[in-house]
Amino acid sequence: MMRGVIGVYFGVVITPWKLVGLVGGLMFMTRWVVQAWATKRAGRPTIPRSFWIISLMGSAMVTSYFIWGKNDAVGILTNVLPASVALYNLILDIRNASTPTDA
Repeated sequence: MMRGVIGVYFGVVITPWKLVGLVGGLMFMTRWVVQAWATKRAGRPTIPRSFWIISLMGSAMVTSYFIWGKNDAVGILTNVLPASVALYNLILDIRNASTPTDA
């Protein structure tokens, strides 16, 4: 079901799992846009809670691709550690919240 070909674009075969991985990578990249916007708004370097949430979602999608779509141990390991750090930071942010979230 997830192994079928959706299409071929510019010589790249797109499967459902590859699409999951690409969307996850896009989310992982988008977190920096969110961080830059929050920093500009605050006038000082800051990392909003949404940064950690987007990190976890993107990492989960990319890790899913590496587990079920590509079956690549290197990809799995390089995403599990950053995801655990993002989860840790999200937990700390929630525990230490004194103001409403920036999300």
